[in-house]
Amino acid sequence: MERTATGPAAAASPPPAGTPLSDGAAVVPAAAFEGLLDGMPRQRGPAPAVPVPVQAPRPVPAARLWRLLPTPGATPFTFGYAALLAVTSAFAAVADPGLVNALYQGSSTDVAHLVQSPAVVLVTSALWIAGGILSPYSAAFVLVLTALERRIGGGRAACVFLAGHVLATLATEVPVGLAVLAGHLPATSLHRLDYGISFGVAASIGSLAGLLRPWFRWPLLTVVAGLLLDDLAEFVDPMTDWGHLIALTIGVVSWPLVRRWARSA
Repeated sequence: MERTATGPAAAASPPPAGTPLSDGAAVVPAAAFEGLLDGMPRQRGPAPAVPVPVQAPRPVPAARLWRLLPTPGATPFTFGYAALLAVTSAFAAVADPGLVNALYQGSSTDVAHLVQSPAVVLVTSALWIAGGILSPYSAAFVLVLTALERRIGGGRAACVFLAGHVLATLATEVPVGLAVLAGHLPATSLHRLDYGISFGVAASIGSLAGLLRPWFRWPLLTVVAGLLLDDLAEFVDPMTDWGHLIALTIGVVSWPLVRRWARSA
C-alpha cells in the first residue's frame, strides 16, 4: 500500500460577518470584541444614561420686585382699594378746597359723627389718605397690604385692616366723649377732624410682622414703634398718635390668628 504523507491542513478563513451558523446564531465582527475584558459580564452595549439633574432657573430679580405690588389676580383687595384711594386722592388734589374740606368734615370719625351715623363715617373716613397720595402711609398701605394679602388672602387682610381702623378709632374717640361728659374737655372736642387709613395700616404692619422671620420682624416693629413714640412725644396730635400705637398693638395681638390663617391659605 502506498502511503502518501501530507502537511498540516490550511486554516480555513472565517466566514463573513452576519453569516448564519448551524446553531442559528450569526457571526459577530471581531471589532465588536475590541476593548472587552475576558470573564467580565455585561460589557456589551452602550453604558446606561445617567440622568443629570437640571436646576430650575432662578427668578428674575425684577419679577420678584413686581411681587411687592398689588395685582388684580393675586391681591384683588389691595389692588381695588389702592385704585379707589388713588381716585379720591386725585379728586382731593384738583377739586375746590372748600368742597374737599366739607367732605373731610363729613367723613370725620369724631364723637359727634360716631353718635349720629357710626357705620357711615367709619367707612367713608377710610376713603381718604391724610396728606394725599404722597403720604408715607400710602406707600406703606401698598407694600404692607400686598404682602399680608399674599400670605392670608384678601378677605382676611381686609378683616385685619378694618379691625385696626375701627377698634383704634373707638379706643381714641370714646374716651374723648366720656371726658366731655365728665367736664374734663370742652364740647368742641366732639368735633375734631379725624379721617384716613393710618390706623388700618398700623394694624396691618403689626399683623404682618408676626408672619415674617425674626431677623426682620423685630427690627421692623422696633423702627415703627419708635417712629410712633417719637410722634407721641412731640404732642402735636396725641389722640391720633395714641390711636396708631393702639392699632399696632391690635396687629401684634392678632399673631396667633393670622399665623393660623397663613397655614390654611
